[in-house]
Amino acid sequence: MVAEADRLGFHSLWTSEAYGSDAVAPLAWWGSRTTGLRLGTAVMQLHARTPAATAMTAVTLDHLSEGRFILGLGVSGPQVVEGWHGVPFGRPLETTREYVEIVRQAIRRQGPLEYRGRRYQLPLPGAPGKPLRLTVHPRREQIPIWLGAEGPRNIALAAEVGDGWLAGFHSPSRSGWQARALEEGFSRRAAGRPPDFEVAAILPIVPAPDVESAADQVRPVLALYMGGMGSRETNFHFNLFARMGFEGEATRVRDLYLGGRRAEAVAAVPTRLVEAVALVGPPAKLREEAAAWREGLPSLLLVSGPPPLLRLAADLFG
Repeated sequence: MVAEADRLGFHSLWTSEAYGSDAVAPLAWWGSRTTGLRLGTAVMQLHARTPAATAMTAVTLDHLSEGRFILGLGVSGPQVVEGWHGVPFGRPLETTREYVEIVRQAIRRQGPLEYRGRRYQLPLPGAPGKPLRLTVHPRREQIPIWLGAEGPRNIALAAEVGDGWLAGFHSPSRSGWQARALEEGFSRRAAGRPPDFEVAAILPIVPAPDVESAADQVRPVLALYMGGMGSRETNFHFNLFARMGFEGEATRVRDLYLGGRRAEAVAAVPTRLVEAVALVGPPAKLREEAAAWREGLPSLLLVSGPPPLLRLAADLFG
């Protein structure tokens, strides 16, 4: 799959992490076997690493890939952050802002690293540590940082401090609130929207003779995100689908999923919701609906699948 994407001239290759494989090791492995693909993390969990450790990783991968690395960061959610990493999740917007500032400062190497924020303080006050400078000279002083964001305030923050926005699931016809959040964030920048700012969104593509059989392949993933990727009280993915206008449907799926009735939760994902965030069905239908994605907010569409599906995606959007 990776070799075919590189051969077809795809823009980039992305890895992710939750509480299994990390995002960095596979990217380094696959990156060593490609030449044209940019290499991005979607996303590295910022609570899992100190900002300085992330800066070290970013500079290293950028050197190894000869300047192809994109640092995608995100806050994950309370279940993973507090349950797996054992650190407080609170104040995610403030944490993200400080984290990005420290990573950029470390990569620039303009002096020993010192920072005084509410979440991060370097060096640690009252301790024997001293300000240090990254010993590796970066290939680029500004490695692009893209932020994974689903809520309006987080999207605005990505537009304000980031070089790109990783949107996750997306619906071209239900994205007005996201466009407004982006504009709010760009308005906080002195020069407005940077000309090279990118927006990337996941686009499942399932070709099949009929819509329902294709939608059946997407329903389990959507049910997992609505019901299982967070708690009843805090689930950013659930909130995303609710903001798209599917709150009633998402609530039913979540309640079934958290009640242990997962098969019913999957079956409860309506086809019209699948069609809002995915291309499913016969080739003619895929071509017709692809136009809305070409004209929408995302400048990049994240797809995955075997080589034949990648060739179809290249045909639809190349």
